[in-house]
Amino acid sequence: MSKCDQWRDHYNTNYQERFDEYYRTWRGIWDKNDSMRESERSRLIAPATQQAVESSVAEIEEATFGRGAFFDIKDDLQDPNQGDVELLKVQLTEDMHFSKARSSIGECLINAAVFGTGIGELVLDEVQELTAATQPTLEGQMTAVGVNRRERMIVRLDPIMPQNFLIDPLATNVEDAVGVAVDKMVPHHQVQQGIDSGIYRDVEIGRVQSESEIEDASKIVYGHNDDMVRLTKYYGLVPTDLLKNQELDENEELQDMVDLSEEEGSYTEVIMVIANESEILKIEKNPYMKKDRPVIAFSWDKVPFKFWGRGICEKGYNSQKALDAELRARIDALALTVHPMMAVDASRMPRGAKLDIRAGKTILTNGNPSEVLQPFKFGSLDQVSFAQAAQLQQMVQQSTGAIDSSGVPAGLNGEGTAAGISMGLGAVIKRHKRTLVNFQENFLIPFIEKAACRYMQFTPELYPVKDYKFVATSSLGVVAREYEVTQLVQLLQTMSPESPAYPLLIESIVSNMSLTNREQIIQVLRQANQPNQEQQQEAQVRQQMELEVAMSSLEKLKAETAEIASRIQQNNVETQLLPIEEETRRISALASAQPKDKTEFDKLVEYAKLELKEAELDTKENIVRLQMQENKNNA
Repeated sequence: MSKCDQWRDHYNTNYQERFDEYYRTWRGIWDKNDSMRESERSRLIAPATQQAVESSVAEIEEATFGRGAFFDIKDDLQDPNQGDVELLKVQLTEDMHFSKARSSIGECLINAAVFGTGIGELVLDEVQELTAATQPTLEGQMTAVGVNRRERMIVRLDPIMPQNFLIDPLATNVEDAVGVAVDKMVPHHQVQQGIDSGIYRDVEIGRVQSESEIEDASKIVYGHNDDMVRLTKYYGLVPTDLLKNQELDENEELQDMVDLSEEEGSYTEVIMVIANESEILKIEKNPYMKKDRPVIAFSWDKVPFKFWGRGICEKGYNSQKALDAELRARIDALALTVHPMMAVDASRMPRGAKLDIRAGKTILTNGNPSEVLQPFKFGSLDQVSFAQAAQLQQMVQQSTGAIDSSGVPAGLNGEGTAAGISMGLGAVIKRHKRTLVNFQENFLIPFIEKAACRYMQFTPELYPVKDYKFVATSSLGVVAREYEVTQLVQLLQTMSPESPAYPLLIESIVSNMSLTNREQIIQVLRQANQPNQEQQQEAQVRQQMELEVAMSSLEKLKAETAEIASRIQQNNVETQLLPIEEETRRISALASAQPKDKTEFDKLVEYAKLELKEAELDTKENIVRLQMQENKNNA
């Protein structure tokens, strides 16, 4: 408890005042400390930061829970039987829904946006589930209507306010700290129920009044309600020597809670519950299978080497203060310029006269009223202040990155063009994605893993114990989704419906819409894009026929080409034989013109026949050579 007191002093000194102001700004609660000047009378608080918080949180929630299932499970062991994975996913989703995990995560997101850090505590609880049922009576002719009761173990996520959380100032996360503590006021009956059920030790618990240091900034007065208990839950390391002191050795009940029979080091990881800073209700070694602490936290924006992060209220703090000062000054000046005032000669007014101004009132004066009374006015209101307020509101949106429908044209470079809005929305979406990734890695996935491990440990009949890997299945937020749909529609207009990518773009546009029957539409689109078997067979037959027609045309073309080639060869042979015929005719003419003896003429005839045969042989060899070359080319 001395360490917890030191951590409390560190928080009160460095963070409490700022966090209280962030809380009041988000809730719209005025406080005297928030005044900018002594003469300020207006208590207005501009809703710019409130809008920024709600818009940013809604964007992250929509990106996480907008598609229904917000996590998926992968088997690291590559088990071929995927049935266990699907059953585990269905069972874990059902238990998350039963324990209202979504609303608890949303509350942690709001705390992170307001204070900079969202914190949650995992609490194991055994509840009775009541389900409506009917049962036939003994006679079998009537049916009894009632409920069935069954014990059910759930893992509940309890959001924690910053003033109820204590951590080592040197730690940057929960696991690296020497310990963390949840310090808050709880009703007395809640502790008594824990004692009756055996969760806590059976000791006498006193009642105390609410402590101001662990209350929120709303300053709600509980009256003289003393039916409360200050409950401190400590998760962390404790020196082993403290667990072996004389008081614990003499108390058998405490010895049973913390078993140190095994060899321990200098520190022991324990879970301890203390009531009213003095009475130990429970102490035991960390009972969880992975020895992890049942507390998770994440920062909206991480501050280096610090546990407490930077939230929306801190980002827009200066712009919000300037905007509040501008609006309050305008309202104060409006009271002086709108409401009627009267300058009066007090020496000429009747004694005891009330000088308030109202319609139908009769004012008595000693003398001419026009000389005694005179309307008094400070002048008109400067219109520049109204324009300055609009600019300051734009600065809040610029600092926080929260854009709504009314702030898009003014908040994005002041032009309102399609290109300008696209560029501005791209910058906004990047900031949301940065926060979304931080939230998934440091809060959502650790919460699912811790919850699944506790279910595996305490309800193994429903959760098979295996090494699973959990991943987030979050998508884009509303702003990012609308931006992406716009881009896809513009891309869709550039291509024809016959393009293969056209159905894919249609499916992407539908998947980004918030339609109740979105999955059915996507299924119909996929079925429409799948070809019919009959149409596939007809297309194959048509393709085969076209192939056969093409082959027939090719064979016909080859035959025609061969015929043309043979004609060319024949013409070449005839052309080669023409000189021989001419020579034979010349010889015959010479023989007829100059007759010689028969012996010499016979020699010339024989010589001409030999030359003719030789030419025929050469021609045949050429034809055979050409045919062989053509066959080789065809092969």
